Amino acid sequence: MKKAILATGFLAALGSGPAAAQEFEFTLHHFLGPQAPAHTDMLEPWARQVEENSEGRVAIEIYPSMTLGGRPTELVQQARDGVVDLIWTLNGYTPGLFPRTEVFELPNVYENDIAAANLAMAAMFDDALADDYRGLEVMFLHVHAGQGLQTNGLEARSPQDLAGAALRIPTRTGSWAIEALGAQPVAMPVPELPQALQKGVVDGALIPWEIIPALRIYEQTDFQIEGPQKERIGTSVFQVSMNQGRWDGLPDDIKQAFRDASDEDWLREMGEVWRASDERGIAVATENGNTHIQLSQEEWAAYEDALSPVVDRWVQQVSGEGVDGTALVERARSEISSASE
Repeated sequence: MKKAILATGFLAALGSGPAAAQEFEFTLHHFLGPQAPAHTDMLEPWARQVEENSEGRVAIEIYPSMTLGGRPTELVQQARDGVVDLIWTLNGYTPGLFPRTEVFELPNVYENDIAAANLAMAAMFDDALADDYRGLEVMFLHVHAGQGLQTNGLEARSPQDLAGAALRIPTRTGSWAIEALGAQPVAMPVPELPQALQKGVVDGALIPWEIIPALRIYEQTDFQIEGPQKERIGTSVFQVSMNQGRWDGLPDDIKQAFRDASDEDWLREMGEVWRASDERGIAVATENGNTHIQLSQEEWAAYEDALSPVVDRWVQQVSGEGVDGTALVERARSEISSASE
């Protein structure tokens, strides 16, 4: 309740701004800074497209860097409680809350096709994933380019090179991947990573290249490592979601403005945006003296073999929660393959 009061007061203070005149005003809260590609290249264009689709009846104010209070791990609850209208967040910040959707995070399920994963999640949402999102109306789900291995002093060309290393990951599936590689997982929100690297709390991280410029990760790492065809060690799923009650109270034409801004063309475009952002990130790393390693087919095969038990572990875990993990793995792989064609 205190957070709701604080947020309401903060928004009231801003009520004289450009959003005040619109018929439907929304707040969108997220955890990265205003210069992050997720903000500039995704959330801002999406919000402006919704506004355009509504012919000026909608205004969306975006609040980066947890401006409205709380921690990144609290964003889902903020949306469910109606403290904010919309959120962009990482599913993995609330481990176990989105078990069905986790299938898309798994190594050897997601490899390197961002747009295909986005489209596959959309195809599976209504009949396979929706139960994860009670209290929320999902605008869209997406993934990033996938978990690349970024290390300080570890030229990890084989899983054995990672034995005992401490690596940051934000998701439980990522933690299982790290354990399968013989390393130690350390959970933390991404804004805390630079300091953790600097202080030696972690030896590296599984994280995409796109975050390198915003957090100046190149200052604390030496190597960026991925597969020969840009394969990654799984990925992370993100959501843009609205409070369910707020959504249910909207007229149909306003709902359609949001839906049209979040369609299949948008999901494909996000694949291109996140790939381009990833390429910019690795360019910054190499320009600043880091070494970009693309493993050989043989080296990557050793990683895939070491990671294969992660899928079985996930299936066993979610089966205990009443979810048919085997069926979800099979369908996710099939939908990704179809969308890649």
